[in-house]
Amino acid sequence: MIREKAASRLSGSFMVPVLFVLLVLATTWLLRAAIAGAGWVPITAAALLWAVTTTCAFGLTIVNPNEARVLLLFGSYAGTLHDPGFWWVHPFALRPRVSLRVRNFESARLKVNDHAGNPIEIAAVVVWRVTDTAEAMFEVDDYKNFLQVQTEAAVRNLATGYPYDSHVEGEIALRSHTAEIAAQMKTEIQERLTKAGIEVIEARISHLAYAPEIAGAMLRRQQASAIVAARQKIVEGAVGMVEMALDQLSRRNVVALDDERKAAMVSNMLVVLCSDQHTQPVVNTGSLYH
Repeated sequence: MIREKAASRLSGSFMVPVLFVLLVLATTWLLRAAIAGAGWVPITAAALLWAVTTTCAFGLTIVNPNEARVLLLFGSYAGTLHDPGFWWVHPFALRPRVSLRVRNFESARLKVNDHAGNPIEIAAVVVWRVTDTAEAMFEVDDYKNFLQVQTEAAVRNLATGYPYDSHVEGEIALRSHTAEIAAQMKTEIQERLTKAGIEVIEARISHLAYAPEIAGAMLRRQQASAIVAARQKIVEGAVGMVEMALDQLSRRNVVALDDERKAAMVSNMLVVLCSDQHTQPVVNTGSLYH
């Protein structure tokens, strides 16, 4: 495995005057030798100095902030330039740029089956950056394409491991436990991208929905669950109010009620409190027993 290392370099601000002086000397020497009709040895030496100086000028390179230059010299990794500025390196070294900026990647909407077998649509957003330029350049063929494929594979694997909705108390679900799912997704994607020199800063679900063919049925199921939950709260509140009313009547001796009258009162109060529509009062002028 190739690990990142610092490249050998010299300051470009120092090398520019040096190369300029050498170029002027070589040009002057070459012109004087040609005009004076000197032998081929002085002319060759001057031409060689001029060619070497010109070639060395190709080693000047600029590194921008949050950018790196990977040096390849005759097929070998020669190091990475990280520090921004003006530098001089080996003139024959290739210097491809690698961005170190924080970037976003949003996966396509994937259609998968959740843990319960229901088809769902899911997509994720990954915030990432390159931390090891040598691994990013040499360990994988194309680290951007590698990121895309591995992210979608991790999202698919995560979606099949959890249900869309939790139907059991304490069960982790994709829709209700966003923080836990995001942490699990980040960990799984990071494990896949470590070999490419990529750090995953954040990973979250950006789109989550049932597939169109079951969306209508699942919507009705969610509505039914909401209605049942609401009815349960209403009944709990109504029973509490009935209990409080009977207790208040008994303690204050407002009226003495036997079991049959209590049952009738409980029935009437539950009908009033749990009804969907407004109830109409009926005045009873008779007796419960006649």
